[in-house]
Amino acid sequence: MHYKMSQWLLLAAANTAAIHAAAIPDPTAAPVQVEVRAPIITPAAIRFDGSHSYMLDRRGKIEDILSGVNDKLHSIGSILGTDVPSYVVSGVPNFFQGFPTGDDVKSKASLKDDDIDALPTSALNIPPYANWTDDGWNVRFHGNVYKMPNISQDTIDDLAGIFLIDVDIKDLSESEKANARNLTKSIFIIQQGDQDVSFHLEPAPSQGSSGEPGGGGAVTPPGGSQNISFPNKTTGLGGFDAFVPINVSGLLLGNETDQVQRLNVYTNGTVDGNATAFLVPPEGITILSDIDDILRVTKIYEPKEGLLNSFAKDFRPWENMPEIYANWSRSLPNSTHFHYLTTTPEQATRNYMDFIYKTYPGGSFDTRPLNFSDVSATLSIRRYLLNKIFETFPRRKFVLVADNSNSDIMKEYPQLALDRPNQIQCILIRNTSATDENNVFPYDTKVFEKVDNRTYMFFKVPDDLKGLDIAGGQCRNDSIAQNVTFGLQDEVLGIHGAGEKLKGGAPVSFVVALAASIFLIL
Repeated sequence: MHYKMSQWLLLAAANTAAIHAAAIPDPTAAPVQVEVRAPIITPAAIRFDGSHSYMLDRRGKIEDILSGVNDKLHSIGSILGTDVPSYVVSGVPNFFQGFPTGDDVKSKASLKDDDIDALPTSALNIPPYANWTDDGWNVRFHGNVYKMPNISQDTIDDLAGIFLIDVDIKDLSESEKANARNLTKSIFIIQQGDQDVSFHLEPAPSQGSSGEPGGGGAVTPPGGSQNISFPNKTTGLGGFDAFVPINVSGLLLGNETDQVQRLNVYTNGTVDGNATAFLVPPEGITILSDIDDILRVTKIYEPKEGLLNSFAKDFRPWENMPEIYANWSRSLPNSTHFHYLTTTPEQATRNYMDFIYKTYPGGSFDTRPLNFSDVSATLSIRRYLLNKIFETFPRRKFVLVADNSNSDIMKEYPQLALDRPNQIQCILIRNTSATDENNVFPYDTKVFEKVDNRTYMFFKVPDDLKGLDIAGGQCRNDSIAQNVTFGLQDEVLGIHGAGEKLKGGAPVSFVVALAASIFLIL
């Protein structure tokens, strides 16, 4: 049986001496501060009740609805009859949901203020982007300040079990145990609110000389260094997020260069709060890439496998996708900028950053801030982050790369092409259903119907992306048949567009939509 995160925390903590109860984020906590022009978050169309496990105990109702249709479609009933988490439907990896706040960890672990004061301060400094304005370069510093309590390994192992389905940590390999323990420690932290944050900036080595894969792309700026103070104290959840003007001598001016420049950013007072800032000129191409199931193997649509791949197993690239990105980094213009977006919450993203910097061209990042702990807000986080970067670089062209297992991507990306046609260069979507028989959840191409079909492509393998002249606006490989009708699609289940009829049955779209609706409301 699967549990919502709050239930999992209660179960694990009940057997733990150091932490005795579940931790539920404080909904009244102060939000992460962002610049004034940040867009308002749009509530999700469907609000999930955090107290509901979404186990479909009324399986018979779905079985009745699906009776009489073919075996492939009937398999949906079997899947929906299990405890499928809401993140599978939303396309947002919410198996990392309901993390404890710092006060919860402090209280349940019986830590005193003196104990916490003695702990070293840590920071998650998320690799930022910077834009050029009339006032010069502005860096979007964002991340989190926290302390990591001393919790016994036995307790960490108990807590790690929260995230593993039908797997005991003792049965993992040594490297998998280490991964699970490290990620568990990064989740059970004490966020440091109301703290001053300052940074030291200095030129960073270029990608080629620093040994990072993916070719060149960003350069080391000439000049000196700068110490800079963040203008606001950290929020109640330890977060910081704002654009801050910098004045590092010798930087190339944004209106006089087409080069992306790199700066090392060190968080003062910590040993681990390091990141690379990317100073992005106003014009050029930004490769805005999802990570799960497009750059690495995650299988978000298989809860057990998705958790193991995210929590215990070493990250591994999806086929030869690193080769594609390395070629883009070498062959596209100097102004090309890579930006990586994951809706995984901040505490769980160090592995993502480490994986990208070892496997793909270096670039800036966006993750889910801690104040997006409510599921309804989480389901709209992608559009929030997209709006922020699109508004920051209104003259740049964006190439969006993702996969179709995320329902928010299938809605938001084509909508962006309609709302911001002058900013979208290409939309490249991996069709996971066409290559993975275990992904039986339909995807919806309805919004794509209004989009110029020369600007997007559904592909199956990385080699399908070879030879595209992205800079010239070529988004389609003519040798790759698209076969895109508009509506619900699923290659495994034989669903090809809204209104397609099954033999002797109702329209596929109606049956699947009805089943999905019951799944969502139960």
